[in-house]
Amino acid sequence: MATGNINVSVENIFPLIKKFLYSDHEIFLRELISNATDATLKLKHLANIGEAKIEYGNPVIEVKIDKDKKQLHIIDQGLGMTTEEVEKYINEVAFSGAEEFLEKYKDSAKDSGIIGHFGLGFYSAFMVASKVEIITKSYKDEPAAHWICDGSPTYSLEAHDKTERGTEIILHIGEDDTEFLEEARISELLVKYNKFMPVSIKFGTKTETLPKPEDAKEEDPAPTQEVDNIINNPNPAWTKQPSDLKDEDYKSFYRELYPMQFEEPLFNIHLNVDYPFNLTGILYFPKLGQDMNMQKDKIQLYQNQVFVTDNVEGIVPEFLTMLRGVIDSPDIPLNVSRSYLQADGNVKKISSYITKKVADKLNSMFKNSREDFEQKWNDIKIVIEYGMLSEDKFFEKADKFALYPTVDGSYFTFEELQEKIKDTQTDKDDKLVILYASDKDEQHSYISAAKEKGYEVLLLDSPIVSHLIQKLETSKEKISFARVDGDHIDNLIKKDEETVSKLSDEEKETLKADLEKIIPTDKYTVQLEAMDSDASPFMITQPEFMRRMKEMQQTGGGGMNMFGNMPEMHNLIVNTNHELIGQIKDTKTDKKKERLIKQSLDLARLSQNLLKGEELTNFIKRSYDMIK
Repeated sequence: MATGNINVSVENIFPLIKKFLYSDHEIFLRELISNATDATLKLKHLANIGEAKIEYGNPVIEVKIDKDKKQLHIIDQGLGMTTEEVEKYINEVAFSGAEEFLEKYKDSAKDSGIIGHFGLGFYSAFMVASKVEIITKSYKDEPAAHWICDGSPTYSLEAHDKTERGTEIILHIGEDDTEFLEEARISELLVKYNKFMPVSIKFGTKTETLPKPEDAKEEDPAPTQEVDNIINNPNPAWTKQPSDLKDEDYKSFYRELYPMQFEEPLFNIHLNVDYPFNLTGILYFPKLGQDMNMQKDKIQLYQNQVFVTDNVEGIVPEFLTMLRGVIDSPDIPLNVSRSYLQADGNVKKISSYITKKVADKLNSMFKNSREDFEQKWNDIKIVIEYGMLSEDKFFEKADKFALYPTVDGSYFTFEELQEKIKDTQTDKDDKLVILYASDKDEQHSYISAAKEKGYEVLLLDSPIVSHLIQKLETSKEKISFARVDGDHIDNLIKKDEETVSKLSDEEKETLKADLEKIIPTDKYTVQLEAMDSDASPFMITQPEFMRRMKEMQQTGGGGMNMFGNMPEMHNLIVNTNHELIGQIKDTKTDKKKERLIKQSLDLARLSQNLLKGEELTNFIKRSYDMIK
């Protein structure tokens, strides 16, 4: 049996890197600045433990463009490399210096913020450069080195006269990538990927206005000076302890994250955990209202302050993707291009932690400041209700603080609501019937009728209300929901009072036959009911089950495609004790009877917003004729 080593050809490595390893060429700058940051932070760590006998100072990473020479420079003041280290870390593809450094100093360096992981980041430079130079001098007392490679398997390595420690990478930008010689493009990338890197990044200069001298005249212009343009904030709010931050600090950071967002967030949640994984971050609740389609992908994912993505699907539960903010974790598994999340047990743990943290924050707000929580409810309820639908663990926690507002503006928890209506709103099977409206204006007459009987009516108007009540009915015992204009309310009203009809059975039969001659029975099921004489003569309700299934289908659920193809069916409840119904019954001429029935039906349809188009035009004409 023969054994041996498989050799990887460098000739094949560069094309692979250029075409397949990185999905987006622009991330080369992120990778090179990450390397420069690592070199700086490594030096800081060695200085702190006394292994590097140097003065650390306040190092910066500088990015420079030389358009004439078509060069892009990335310069750091980190620990640099010796010739031997260049051979080891640059010429051996996929050997990670960060990995070796962390292993060597694993006990003292675990919190040093070292970013590198795969040893491939440097080679992303060849995606945009026809030639790459490295000029580097180690913090050790050794000569500087100059490495040059044009993307072929050959390179040159020689001594250099550089005297200051650190590394300069020079990219000779290729003809197809000259966009990376434009200041605006580089500035855009630095802000996108490196806005919160832990080492200051300089890109050009900016003009700063100075205070006027005391003896200056009012018309004299204020003096100015050119200063380094530092494009990043090395100490963003999420890297600090919550106890060190005030409310204004959180708001200020929100404005830094979203400079074009003028509305303040409602509140924030600071994430800070170091076991069993490391995670920091700040999540903000914006004013959401009813809009489930508001822009997602507003939460930014960082790894050691390096921007990775704003697609946090998987690590943040879906119902929280409507929030905004930052999450930073070195324990999130990424692929080698630092672009995509990989499936991992840590991701599930982090997702569960975020869910728990949000639930705990909301519960604390509810307990400590209920009045303020109630005022915010309409702006945050969509997230909470969506969470209750999609996450069972969140549902269990939210059940204690989720609110159910009434049409009168009162707020109840589910437990409080049950206690309030337990003696007044039950059906013949002693099941608690919870009445709700989804639109106060459209369902006003039904709400009024229910309130006159002393019933409590909730206002549940979010776009996912059908899904939510379905979940509540299956998770609670002996409860059902009925919209005030739905057919289930009849059971509640009938049990409350048994009203005797003024019509005999024979009169009812004749009346129903007359009604069904005029009323389209393919759209309405006629039901004669004995109600109060002052209740509406005609009332339209919709089968609760059918309406709910259609609503659930419209919001992406229910799995009931068959309901989308079925015609709209409604119940027409005719109050046999109303004076108008008696008049219809006693009318002798068919023409007048038809006109009364059509007018009464159209009035009921109008109250339900069901009268449109030609039917509405005919109703208006008929109404004027009746007035005349």
